[in-house]
Amino acid sequence: MRFEPKTYDYELSPYTGLTRESWVEAGKYLLEGIFHNIKDFQDPVVMPRKETEITYPHLWASQKIQATQRRAEVLEGLTRSFFIAAPLISHEPELEICGYSMREYYKNQILRACTRGDELYVGTYGDQQELTGHADPYRAFQQTVETCALVICLWVSKKQIWDCCTKAERDVVAEFLEGYAHDATVPQNWRLFNMLDMAFLNMEGYPIRKEVMRDHAQAILNYYAGDGWYRDGHSFDYYSCWAFNVYAPLWNLWYGYENEPYFAKKFEEHSNKLMETYGDFFDRDGWTNMWGRSNIYRNAATSAFEGNLLLRGAKADPGRARRISSGSLMQFLGREDFLHQGVPTLGFYGQFSPLVQGYSCAESPFWLGKAFLCLHLPADHPFWTAKENNGTWEELKPREVKVTCLNGPALCFSNHEANGETVLRTGKVVKGAGDVHGMWSYSKLCYNTKYPWEAGPQIPEDGPDEKAQRKEGPDEKARWKDGPEGKAHVKPAFGEENAGKGSPESGGMSGEENSGTEQEKLVESQQYVLRDHVSGRASRANVTFWHGERDGVLYRRQFFGYDLSKESHWVQAVNLADFPVSYGIVRVDRLRLFRGMVTLTLGAYGFPDNGTEVIWKTCGFAKAVVLKGRDAVGREKQMAMTVYDGWADLRLLHSRGTNPDSERSLLPYAVMRRQKQYGGFEPYVLISQVITKESHEDFAEEEIFPVSQVIYTDPEGCGSYGPVVLKLRDGTVKRVDYEGMEGRLEL
Repeated sequence: MRFEPKTYDYELSPYTGLTRESWVEAGKYLLEGIFHNIKDFQDPVVMPRKETEITYPHLWASQKIQATQRRAEVLEGLTRSFFIAAPLISHEPELEICGYSMREYYKNQILRACTRGDELYVGTYGDQQELTGHADPYRAFQQTVETCALVICLWVSKKQIWDCCTKAERDVVAEFLEGYAHDATVPQNWRLFNMLDMAFLNMEGYPIRKEVMRDHAQAILNYYAGDGWYRDGHSFDYYSCWAFNVYAPLWNLWYGYENEPYFAKKFEEHSNKLMETYGDFFDRDGWTNMWGRSNIYRNAATSAFEGNLLLRGAKADPGRARRISSGSLMQFLGREDFLHQGVPTLGFYGQFSPLVQGYSCAESPFWLGKAFLCLHLPADHPFWTAKENNGTWEELKPREVKVTCLNGPALCFSNHEANGETVLRTGKVVKGAGDVHGMWSYSKLCYNTKYPWEAGPQIPEDGPDEKAQRKEGPDEKARWKDGPEGKAHVKPAFGEENAGKGSPESGGMSGEENSGTEQEKLVESQQYVLRDHVSGRASRANVTFWHGERDGVLYRRQFFGYDLSKESHWVQAVNLADFPVSYGIVRVDRLRLFRGMVTLTLGAYGFPDNGTEVIWKTCGFAKAVVLKGRDAVGREKQMAMTVYDGWADLRLLHSRGTNPDSERSLLPYAVMRRQKQYGGFEPYVLISQVITKESHEDFAEEEIFPVSQVIYTDPEGCGSYGPVVLKLRDGTVKRVDYEGMEGRLEL
């Protein structure tokens, strides 16, 4: 099932071997999977549906809503698969897939979708409003998204499809587009959909309302936060890359350069600014990080390179752009579990429901077809003719770490030469206290290109009566153990027979009882989870403020269960301070609590468990666990988590159905408990480290236990005030000072 290119050229592409012809083969591979499911030329692109609980058409919706959702699905399947087909049709007009002429199929389906009375008619904006009873005159519909994909693909395949339509046929399509172009939209990246719809109509001689275009353009410009990144809604994520920095360059070509030069100049400047650092957002293999929403779009994140190369003054390095694009393509297409019945799964690799969102349908993953817009670039374009290069990764010295810190979008990413991974640390995050998916997608402490985020067991937000509620029956106990797709249980850190003994010979960790009954629902990968033992309430950090980097240390603050109706001093919090080392990140975080009697846990990355060797180590008061294993495709993996001051214990959780790579996974985690509300000289500072590598070659002892000395300002050595100084065994000294954060916290 995985894609295997037939064409390689390692002189032109020394890293991936992929060429333009390889990309054409990849496009055909995806189209063959799609059209294997289309039994008749007249059938729409509606694919087999493996998931029915989350994605639309929603089975629980009213008949009216289901009707509009079915229309949206037909258009979504058509236009997003067209992202893949359009450049191939332009490249090979007579292309046939599974016996169907691609040019004729897409022309026929487009006209049917736009023609009133046809069985596959998907409805104008006015039709959608009528279907929903005009309940909200400002309502936007999914079709607006897809009309933008439609006009892009009609432009890409203009000679083969649009120009071959009669004037009457083009008028039908234009009339269909008009309402979506001018009527209500969502106040974020969606405004660009309207802008491109209008720009396409204008190019083809149809009237548009230029004042509407201007209003959308000014709004898009004002979403810009700096460093090439736009804020989408409240969030920063890949929409800045696969939407703002793809659609805005297209708009420049179609409309902006000629009609709105001020906006066009700004959009070009912003795209070029992104290109200054965007290559370092990917790792040495060109892999895309699992971060933000809509991860089912995968390598669509590389489409920002093609977007930039469409501009008049493009600054992207074409050789590096192709190397990353090809690397990310194979990150996904090179896996056996990527497809379900020939169609990309609703997951990051295989099917993975915890990341799926309700606005998606079975056809939504075809958004990754945006990456194939590079095939619109002619064969003699530098994107295809320049020799692949690996940019930063060719320049790093052994064990060097390059850190890029962007204060505008609050993104800090580090390139680690020792393991080839890129680690992302984010800020300016606001999610609802109950938005578990949002916290997984945005609020993790770190996102690693080789360790996609792990979902955690659900945490009920019950009040003080939760213990009584749990006693109602056996099903309640099971519910607390359920992860999003399976069960989770805690395995004692050093075996049942040694639990609590802490013997160095057995690798035991002294500390709290390791029964796991209360900890199962407290653990998240790369997240703190706080449990208040008075209220019985557990909460994740749902808001992350950004302070920025000082002297090589990144400072942020996270609040647990942040409620906008309360002052921040009435919300439990932790000041984050972390810095990179050769193989990972060291944390020196400081508690900012006003209620005592709490338990706090911190997870490492989720580790794919396909047969894992577990090694426990101690060094003085430090404790570590080392995992050696393989991911789902057999690649060697290794991870070590080390805990120092502040932590009482280090444990290991076995989980199922919570990891995007493998059905089973392991999660090392640290745990500590505060017994008093005030005083007692309990620890304020929590020191830990997570390091990883893509081989089974042993970490050196000084890599697992890098800290030789911790120097506190307060005489009790608990970090109650003043800077904390870490002396590392390689001679590095890091001074962590939390004072001054309060005056410069940003959202």
